[in-house]
Amino acid sequence: MIEAAEQRSRQWHSRIEGPIVPGSDVHKREVCRMFHETFNPYRPSVLDWPVLDPEARQRILSLPIWDIAVQTEGKARLRMAAYAKTVSDPDMRSALALNAWEENRHKEVLSKMVEAYGIPLAAEAPYKFPRDAEWAYLVTGYSECIDSFFAFGLFELARRSGIFPPDLVDTFEPVMQEECRHILLFANWVAWHRANLSWWRRIWFEAKVMAVWGYLGWERIGLARTLDADGNKQQQDHNFTVSGAQSVSSDDISVHELMVLCLHENDRRFSGYDPRLLRPTTMPRIVRFVLRFMGARGNPQKAA
Repeated sequence: MIEAAEQRSRQWHSRIEGPIVPGSDVHKREVCRMFHETFNPYRPSVLDWPVLDPEARQRILSLPIWDIAVQTEGKARLRMAAYAKTVSDPDMRSALALNAWEENRHKEVLSKMVEAYGIPLAAEAPYKFPRDAEWAYLVTGYSECIDSFFAFGLFELARRSGIFPPDLVDTFEPVMQEECRHILLFANWVAWHRANLSWWRRIWFEAKVMAVWGYLGWERIGLARTLDADGNKQQQDHNFTVSGAQSVSSDDISVHELMVLCLHENDRRFSGYDPRLLRPTTMPRIVRFVLRFMGARGNPQKAA
């Protein structure tokens, strides 16, 4: 049953023939069908966390990501649930609500892991209901598109390096593929939502999207400072998915090699879904453009 669920979560093709026009009722219906039919019913409470030797445990403890990872999933759940309540279309509202539920499950997975390995976390500040639900959803969705692109490559790098136990990598594999489904849903929601706006609402929406990208760029300039539940300042590194290669591998890997690997893994994770559904394109396009002007150090085929 577990293997069958894993396979269903990675492979999906629509039964309809012909093109799927972005923004059409067919497009909306098939996107929502995809999301529901690829649902993986794994339970965080029964995940088998392998016993780690002291060295492996210390490597995990040293990663500066656990506070922000747990809090990010908590914020994502609230923001997606808040936006889902504003959506009038029942199919899309149901898909977005399931997305929110899965984000909460990611938080449970991380919470179970830090509990299993005794990873200390800062006290979580109360999660605030967003004043602008659409803005919050756009920030979360585009942020996941950025972070998942690099996370796919870092995850594969960690698997290849063997620096973490294979059982631990395998335990997180469903979560990584679920992130792929999430940003696939987001990319198609954006296209569907955009196509169904009146011209004047669309102008406002495009301005909001541009503002979101500006906000995310500013956020990644440096460390974000937040307060924990006790009022203590906490620094959170939003750039780990871009700069964390040396933390997940003992091998020396160039930026060029890492970018090639991220592109390869991004394409691989999306390859099982109907090609008529839209994919997030901004990060792959930016990286392919940058690679045209970069010289490879060593053999780039090693990363591909």
